[in-house]
Amino acid sequence: MAFTDLGDVRLFHTDDGAGDTTLLLVHGLGSDSHEWVHHIPALADRHRVIAVDMRGHGYSSAPETGNTPRAMADDLARLCARLGVGSCVAVGHSMGGQIVSHLAVEHPSLVEAVVAVDPGYGFAGPVADAFPSMIERMREDTLAMSLANDRWTSNPATPPWLREWHRRRILATPPHVLLQAFEAMFGGQDALGVRHNSDAYLSRRACPVLAFWFDPAQAAWEAGLLKDPRSKVVVWEGSSHRLHEERPGEFLLVVTNWLRSLSS
Repeated sequence: MAFTDLGDVRLFHTDDGAGDTTLLLVHGLGSDSHEWVHHIPALADRHRVIAVDMRGHGYSSAPETGNTPRAMADDLARLCARLGVGSCVAVGHSMGGQIVSHLAVEHPSLVEAVVAVDPGYGFAGPVADAFPSMIERMREDTLAMSLANDRWTSNPATPPWLREWHRRRILATPPHVLLQAFEAMFGGQDALGVRHNSDAYLSRRACPVLAFWFDPAQAAWEAGLLKDPRSKVVVWEGSSHRLHEERPGEFLLVVTNWLRSLSS
């Protein structure tokens, strides 16, 4: 079945491939599991690959409340239990980086490793200072501000088709979901989007972490938090926030080699 009913939410997911390692693919805010279409076939050659539409996104149901990264991580833990997944490598982009980190901290026996792809955590300085006003503007016009934020994540490395694909996905996401998730990511007292909250919390990830960043400063900051010596930080300067979609072949090469190193 492509849908699993967890009671308070109905999640769409695909389940492909087989192998000793299960990969759990988690998209970002205003996206869906189609974000991983360039990666699933190659990954499924060696692994079981589960790609999920988070609550409020894609084909999954959109509860009126509770559309936060923490709730989404809990959804994934319950989904894994239903699907018989005892452990996984959790791969998350942007908001998905927050989700898989919550999963690793709150359900450590479930997550054997994390791949964080330009994750939406640990911001400081002018970017973090702007979050309160961004949230206020999202409350006034959620879709307009969400589209403006999305344009900010692109650069010349982002092809026009990719910009348009994500623009359309945002337009298809219920505004209350976009607002609740963004507020929880960047505005709450425990929001991981701001560095003074994320430092201590992310340090609790005991598993190995592979982190991709386009910003060298963010990469250097995260490198200082990683506990497991098998962890690795990769910097792709010149890429944008959607680096895994811009450079899928290189992304797959780095991920598969790193996964192989964990078992060697």
